[in-house]
Amino acid sequence: MKAAIIGATGYGGADLIRLLHNHPEVELRSVHSSSQQGIKISESYPHLQGINDLVLQDIDPQIIKEQADVVFLSTPPGVSRDISGQLIEAGLKVIDLSGDLRLVDGKVYEQWYGNEAANTSLLEKAVYGLPEWEREKIQQTELISNPGCYPTATLLGLLPLVKNELVDNRSIIIDAKSAVSGAGRSPSAVTHFSEMNDNFKIYKVNQHKHIPEIEQGLNMYGGEVPFVTFSTHLVPMTRGIMATIYANSKSDQITEEQLRELFEENYKNSPFVRIRKNGHYPSTKEVYGTNYCDIGITYDERTGRITVVSVIDNLMKGAAGQAIQNLNLMLGYEETSGLNYIPTYP
Repeated sequence: MKAAIIGATGYGGADLIRLLHNHPEVELRSVHSSSQQGIKISESYPHLQGINDLVLQDIDPQIIKEQADVVFLSTPPGVSRDISGQLIEAGLKVIDLSGDLRLVDGKVYEQWYGNEAANTSLLEKAVYGLPEWEREKIQQTELISNPGCYPTATLLGLLPLVKNELVDNRSIIIDAKSAVSGAGRSPSAVTHFSEMNDNFKIYKVNQHKHIPEIEQGLNMYGGEVPFVTFSTHLVPMTRGIMATIYANSKSDQITEEQLRELFEENYKNSPFVRIRKNGHYPSTKEVYGTNYCDIGITYDERTGRITVVSVIDNLMKGAAGQAIQNLNLMLGYEETSGLNYIPTYP
């Protein structure tokens, strides 16, 4: 199978190149950029010298069709909205890593993203690519909307509780921290080294664009969740997300062991979700460079509150790794193909 990447010069694109290089079933044939055409990708990313020296090309669906069967869109919001339909019409399969096709309601997208939404027919065609909860639809589609990094960590940590009606759905609080690479490759005052080093910031308080995606996912796969409180923070590290999730239990008879068994049963056929033993909680370094989501659960009898700790690598399970997992399911390959990496540690 031949693949192309649009938006190859971003961090998500770089990880897609790394993963496709070692994929046994897929060959990366072309890389595309709207700003750096005509230069080798290894000039943008010197670590690829001698490994991948493809020349960055313009974005033309017909030319891409001649070189590829499947296209990854690792682009900022607003690009996929305009080009995904053209790529589908050209006969290509599309995996979109941007947020353009994640929200079913275009008006909600416009409210939170500040951009014009994709047309309704395209939104209806796109399958939300959270493999652990949407495996069958992913296997049957030609257009996948890859989930956001924060929603991936949050939904995997919350859905077993919401689906089984174990928590008060109005009590959910998500306290999430992300590495700086989640802000993208373009420098800004927020991510400048002297601003971020030895610092810890909260940002987009009650305004983060992933809030409606999390709420949509909880209602899509779980139950009626009217809202969540979602706070995001930047941590001075390169990769990783930790979502610490709090919700009030609906029963005072639940035990920590029962919660762990529930999560293990829910994810028993999910090769990239690992549930920690009682009293053990994951850290971001333990999933670094991999497609794993590690989850720890506890129950505080004193407060009646359940706490879930969910960690991922934001560029892997939160972006490129999950996109490859979706590719595998879409094309009928082994779900773990090209993703069997041991975490880089320390």
